[in-house]
Amino acid sequence: MRVRAGRMTYAVLIVFTVLSLFPLVWTAIAASGTNGRLARTPPPFWFGGNLPKNLGIAWTDANMGVALLNTVIVAGTVAAGTVLFSTLAGFAFAKLRFRFKNVLLLLVIGTMMVPPQLSVVPLFMLIAELSWTDQLQSVVLPALVSAFGVFFMRQYLLEALPVELLEAARVDGASGLRVVWHVVFPAARPAMAVLAMLTFVMAWNDFFWPIIALTQNGSPTVQVALTGLGRGYIPDQSVIMAGALLGTLPLLLVFVAFGRQIVGGIMQGAVKG
Repeated sequence: MRVRAGRMTYAVLIVFTVLSLFPLVWTAIAASGTNGRLARTPPPFWFGGNLPKNLGIAWTDANMGVALLNTVIVAGTVAAGTVLFSTLAGFAFAKLRFRFKNVLLLLVIGTMMVPPQLSVVPLFMLIAELSWTDQLQSVVLPALVSAFGVFFMRQYLLEALPVELLEAARVDGASGLRVVWHVVFPAARPAMAVLAMLTFVMAWNDFFWPIIALTQNGSPTVQVALTGLGRGYIPDQSVIMAGALLGTLPLLLVFVAFGRQIVGGIMQGAVKG
């Protein structure tokens, strides 16, 4: 039975859509003007004529081509590694029996309570000792395992993966690796898609650790490269907004390309839960 949406539902959805899109539209409007135009009262609410020029300046000054490529590599690798390791660990905590399982799970969850700022000094000392400063592996490797991802996959697999299915696979003579590949991964696919999306966006927008481990002249990510824009006695806010727009567009393209699969995975996981 399908419930038809009323006019009030459409009105609320339209309002929330407009509010959600306003920051992106305002960024594009600000990127298309100049400092003088942005300083007007009231501020402009329509596009100016300098968008191509400001985008070109931001692309050149921030070396945005290299930064985007580096960020795609970092975010993609972190998302893939987090999904893989979190699914394996989540499956172990959800369905396997071993000693001290509950204690280890509490330790994993407990790491979520530790502020990331506390690990900056020892982590930087470690990558300096390994001569990884200003290299992408210094950003990728510390983020390959996520306590949230482990807990998220564990909670999902508790309900979505029946024990009878695992026992049937073992009775058929399937090895542990085959059980994981042909039983666990298909059952966990919706949650894996959601975790991959969340992790990719988080890694793409990460600023705190990359600005410490990387430099603008070496192997910067997008967020590190954007810190070099608009420098001067009077920062050019339009160029800064143009750089922010360039850093945001790839995420929008990913969502447009894979939005249906992402939403489908969320809905499928909700139905299974």
